[in-house]
Amino acid sequence: MKISEIKEYLVQLDQIAFKLPNGNLVPRHFHVTEIGKISNKFIDCGGTLREEEIANFQLWEASDYDHRLHPEKLISIIELSEKLLELGNLEIEVEYQRETIGKYDLGFDGKDFLLLNKQTDCLAKDKCGVQEKPKMKMSELQSSSCEPGSGCC
Repeated sequence: MKISEIKEYLVQLDQIAFKLPNGNLVPRHFHVTEIGKISNKFIDCGGTLREEEIANFQLWEASDYDHRLHPEKLISIIELSEKLLELGNLEIEVEYQRETIGKYDLGFDGKDFLLLNKQTDCLAKDKCGVQEKPKMKMSELQSSSCEPGSGCC
């Protein structure tokens, strides 16, 4: 999700909720403790220099159970961040600590913001020799000529 999208969704909401990948909600007394601009300059395993920038939102919960972040307040924080950090319309990554700090992509289901699991990937598969094997279903591995008890297995 990009900065422009979250602002569009926030103006439609009366309250903000973030849903974790397991379906649980982040406690409603969360804070957005920071919005940042993260620049990452790196070399992939194929030797290609790469650069990326994202907007980072950090969610945090404390024992301030009466706290509720309202949509208009988050919009004002985002707009100040856009101005001071020159965010543009960057993609958003959300940090939230559970057992460890997790980094999530952000989605929206019409009611709640969704914290979506991120995945690592090889960016240079064509250069480093990674050959992914096709994933198969167990049912595809079973031969039709091999019946239980026939001795072929």
